[in-house]
Amino acid sequence: MIAMISLSLFGIVTAFGIAPSTSLKKIQVEDVVLDLSIPDVFSETESNLTFWRQESIRRGDTIAAILARLEINKEDTIDFLRAARDSKAMRQLRSGKIIYAQTTADGELLMLRYFFGNEELFLMEKVDSAFQMTEQQIELDARIRMRSGVVNSSLFATTDRAGVPNNVAMQITEIFSSDIDFHRDLHKGDRFTVVYETLYDNGEHAKTGRVLAVEFVNKGKSYQAVYFQNSSGEGGYYTPEGKSLRKEFLRSPLTFSRISSGFTKARFHPILKKWRAHKGIDYAAPAGTPVKATASGTVTFAGTQAGYGKLIILKHRGKYDTAYGHLSAFARGLNKGKRVNQGDIIGYVGSTGMATGPHLHYELRVDGEQRDPSKIVLPGAPPIVKKDLAAFHKETKSLVARLNIMRNINYASLN
Repeated sequence: MIAMISLSLFGIVTAFGIAPSTSLKKIQVEDVVLDLSIPDVFSETESNLTFWRQESIRRGDTIAAILARLEINKEDTIDFLRAARDSKAMRQLRSGKIIYAQTTADGELLMLRYFFGNEELFLMEKVDSAFQMTEQQIELDARIRMRSGVVNSSLFATTDRAGVPNNVAMQITEIFSSDIDFHRDLHKGDRFTVVYETLYDNGEHAKTGRVLAVEFVNKGKSYQAVYFQNSSGEGGYYTPEGKSLRKEFLRSPLTFSRISSGFTKARFHPILKKWRAHKGIDYAAPAGTPVKATASGTVTFAGTQAGYGKLIILKHRGKYDTAYGHLSAFARGLNKGKRVNQGDIIGYVGSTGMATGPHLHYELRVDGEQRDPSKIVLPGAPPIVKKDLAAFHKETKSLVARLNIMRNINYASLN
């Protein structure tokens, strides 16, 4: 018997056979039409599903804007805002932090979690169709994670492939910001190994913690850092030998960008159309990019000044000043006489003054004279004090060992 198989539109398999030497004329053919009903299980199942979603807080965000991106329905949005009107956490929406929400497929909000402040939890839960809010201090369980990667393009593309959170990648750039210029010094084949904390609340991931140890190999040169809190309670990053990695000045006031004009005695000015000295460094970046203070100091000027447009000048220890020009805006509360710390956001990239497009004009001034930041030798921070050395080596020994293990695994995989 010769078998033939047919697959219908609804996935029903039928088989029929024809015996040899059978006359086809004698076969009676009858058409049968049946109505097949498909159970409506998909819509019912989907409506019962719940999802955990997350949204990063953006600069200038409101909780209403975040709920909209989470696609929360209008009724729950109104009820949430009413229940959270006296919330401390909702007044502390910090750019870069994550908000987690449990929702249904049709936009009903079941739960929203936000870790703010110093390990404080904001929790909004729907109980019997009404929202209940709690804000409390919690103790998070720390788990250590280790990751490594090889740079093929950008640092963030590499850390994404290695499963490293963006927050950790940002910490890496800040830790080595005085030794590596991630705008110009990053090369294909550079490698990193990082040991960091991941914090959990009752077994559920709460947030990414601090980098504990990291090694970055840039153009064949290894840079290592370990975190240590001294007897005075001050934490920082040091080499395994106890030398502080914090320099008095960062290499760059922007985390990531590109240099569009360097420090030179002769540059053709795109607006004035003539040759003149360019006594600073221009960093091209999108408008609104945060600008950091490269060193701790005091604001001596925050206003508009000729070709600089919106300008900030900081006075630092000793003979040093820095200037930040063409800004679109100043950080909230920044004014003359305000004290700022290294790494604080002081303004945002713009194109005010004589600028053809968004960029930051940065100057380092020594005794009032502009100097090339990439060539001048700047002072560093003091090393571990003698009384803390024994504790330092004891606490960081295991971190250095973890770096060595991950490096050896990485080398083995490359070979």
